[in-house]
Amino acid sequence: MAENTVEIRTVNVTRYVTPLREGGSLPAIAEADDGFMYVLKFRGAGQGIKALIAELIGGEIARTLGLKMPEIVFANLDTAFGRTEPDEEIQDLLKASVGLNLALHYLSGAITYDPVVTKLAPQLASQIVWLDALLMNVDRTPRNTNMLVWHKELWLIDHGASLYFHHSWQNWKEQAVKPFVQIKDHVLLPQATLLSEVDAGYKAILTEERIRAIINLLPDEWLATDEQEATVAERRQVYADFLITRIASSHIFVKEAQQHAGKILI
Repeated sequence: MAENTVEIRTVNVTRYVTPLREGGSLPAIAEADDGFMYVLKFRGAGQGIKALIAELIGGEIARTLGLKMPEIVFANLDTAFGRTEPDEEIQDLLKASVGLNLALHYLSGAITYDPVVTKLAPQLASQIVWLDALLMNVDRTPRNTNMLVWHKELWLIDHGASLYFHHSWQNWKEQAVKPFVQIKDHVLLPQATLLSEVDAGYKAILTEERIRAIINLLPDEWLATDEQEATVAERRQVYADFLITRIASSHIFVKEAQQHAGKILI
């Protein structure tokens, strides 16, 4: 996308279909008033709104870089929703998630990416490793790849475990220039042999204007609920500055990934 305007649709959840009992966040398949099915991520679950923030930022950066992501939408949950839900745990989750949540278009029939069955080309593997090193995404491992194969193409999902600096705002400047040591556990690292080439191209795409356009998607209400004393504008600025700084210093996390990849290949 060459332009620096990004838009996210808003839908209203009309039907809770079934929980996806994966991890502690308890996402669900739900239907919205546009007639489509979505994987709904709840503001009242797990890491709460910060996971939704990471999901939105990570997903839209991935899309900007040309990687395949299901459409992300804002999903409104009404106070009356879920009153008939018999499961007490789910009912509590729904009550805690009234308001604006996040959802990804449901890829019906998709299968989980299996690195044993499918080997990715070095270019695509390097692109995904670079993205996850930028975002500090700890959740793309052989145990949990968070990638799907749909219509014979690879799709990325679930960036909620990214940007963990925002769980402790005080040292974000240090975090922005740190190597990402956990990249050693990335499922695609052995195939990521073109990181230097990918780095040059991706830095050209992720301009400051593009990053700010993505950060501006964050709803004010998501940025106003933190316990820290900071304004919405200040918090938005930190997200933008963190990513802009990290992209400018990408040689640090690229070098870290290449070192670990070299150890795997030896």
